[in-house]
Amino acid sequence: MTQNAVEARGLVKRYGETVALGGVDVEVPTGTITAILGPNGAGKTTAVRILTTLTEPDEGSGTVAGFDVRTHPHEVRRRIGLTAQDATVDPILTGRENLVMIGELHQLPRREAKTRAAELLRQFSLEDAADRTVDGYSGGMRRRLDIAGTLVAHPQVLFLDEPTTGLDPRARNDLWAVLDRLVAQGTTILLTTQYLEEADRLADDIFVVDHGAVIARGDARSLKRQVGGDQIGLVVSDPAHLDAAVAILTEATGAPPLVDTAGRSATAPTNDGTRALATAAGRLADAGIGVDDLGVHQPTLDEVFLTLTGMPIDPDHENDTETHTAVSAQEVLS
Repeated sequence: MTQNAVEARGLVKRYGETVALGGVDVEVPTGTITAILGPNGAGKTTAVRILTTLTEPDEGSGTVAGFDVRTHPHEVRRRIGLTAQDATVDPILTGRENLVMIGELHQLPRREAKTRAAELLRQFSLEDAADRTVDGYSGGMRRRLDIAGTLVAHPQVLFLDEPTTGLDPRARNDLWAVLDRLVAQGTTILLTTQYLEEADRLADDIFVVDHGAVIARGDARSLKRQVGGDQIGLVVSDPAHLDAAVAILTEATGAPPLVDTAGRSATAPTNDGTRALATAAGRLADAGIGVDDLGVHQPTLDEVFLTLTGMPIDPDHENDTETHTAVSAQEVLS
């Protein structure tokens, strides 16, 4: 296998006059999690469909596990797992039957398919529900089963297209723990997400995309540094003291704070968080200004996205640029 499990160069995809991808480069080092982060319509799903051989690019090239997605699509498909946005397991079958069926589609002997199904049901904490029909599963259980299905044939690279969309916080945390274990076992993962928290929590490397183009790349820490390093925030106890506190914070940081009058708060960027915090704390005390909160924090990925694009990421925004298509096991294996 090459050093990068996934490489894309100059991917372009048009749908009529709409440019879904406008020349995207992506690299995913072996044994890591890389996230493509952006809102609906940004081009995330289109990139995944190209790299999993389900869509051909109009321009550019891509390789997965060392094989070209255009010239050796069958070799690529033999080495990947793909979980689309909508769970594709059969609701009238049990969890065990779904996994055995997928194993047989991968041409595993039935006995081996049953053994592999049992391993995955145990790994994904689905043993108790193994012989129940999937239509009685919760959303989180279905998602775990869906990902288990992509792992039946021991793929080298796992593609996850918005894997936690629609899950509650507990189910999302459970799935994140599963992904941590997979990477620890050597699996390479490329996931798309519109959840900033998910990219921050999981990814070793993040590609931020908007309108079909990569607008930033880096790990969460380096991306956060793009909005100016640390930030000092305070919340005054008495709203009447907010203006005086803002003046002190401005002097301590050398930057005009962002003020929320209703929240009695102010936040200002600083390149020397420890020193500025100590200065602000001392002057607030000297002025007799009480605070409910005062501290240094790193900017969030929400603030990064706002800085890069001029607008917040909006998971509820719908856009027709991308077609979100469920992918069956038969389609991936064909």
